[in-house]
Amino acid sequence: MPASTFSPISKPAADKPRSGGHLFVPARWHRPAVLKWLRRTHAWLGMWGAVLGLLFGGTGLLLNHRATMKIPGPTNASTQWQMTLPQPLPADIDTLTRHLQLELGIDHAPHKKVVDPAGPAPWPGAIQPEHWGIAFATPRITVNADYWAGNQSVTIKRIDPNWLSRLNRLHMATGASAAWILLTDTLAGALIMLSITGLLLWTKLHGSRLLALGLMGTCTTLLVTLALLA
Repeated sequence: MPASTFSPISKPAADKPRSGGHLFVPARWHRPAVLKWLRRTHAWLGMWGAVLGLLFGGTGLLLNHRATMKIPGPTNASTQWQMTLPQPLPADIDTLTRHLQLELGIDHAPHKKVVDPAGPAPWPGAIQPEHWGIAFATPRITVNADYWAGNQSVTIKRIDPNWLSRLNRLHMATGASAAWILLTDTLAGALIMLSITGLLLWTKLHGSRLLALGLMGTCTTLLVTLALLA
């Protein structure tokens, strides 16, 4: 009996792996040490900015909708009164500032002081005196003082935000300390680096270079168009 002949069963050719490499990283940087550094930098920057990123993302959403399509939540309680000034009346805005700090228990310098010089009033034949404006601001409160030189009293307006509004004020660094501003500067730097390292880590697993450039171009076009229309 003749020996059976078996024809080898051909196996389907395995899919060729897509060529690796990071599309936006120069070929000379395709070394394990460089790519490992990129991934670690991207990961640690993301971890550093995670908490602040949640804060600024949430408050950014609230601020973006503070006028149009308003999201309820952030509110401010406003109080206004007239404060009688002692004699002699303050001779300059600095004297009034010190008096307000003492009377209102404010232990920090004002973030704004404005002096409008005396001049003609809107109606003929009248001269209006100097006008002084003083503002104290922290994330917790805002105090505005409005005074016409020679008046016996100064108008005080105090604004007390609720906790959501306080978070919004932290987002805008309203009355924030230098330490807070420097801390949030590190978040801004981390976001810039995350964008750069994220671009460099784009690989063919996510799509082609053309697709990546198309997405970036579409986003940029929408940003510029909406900014011009606004």
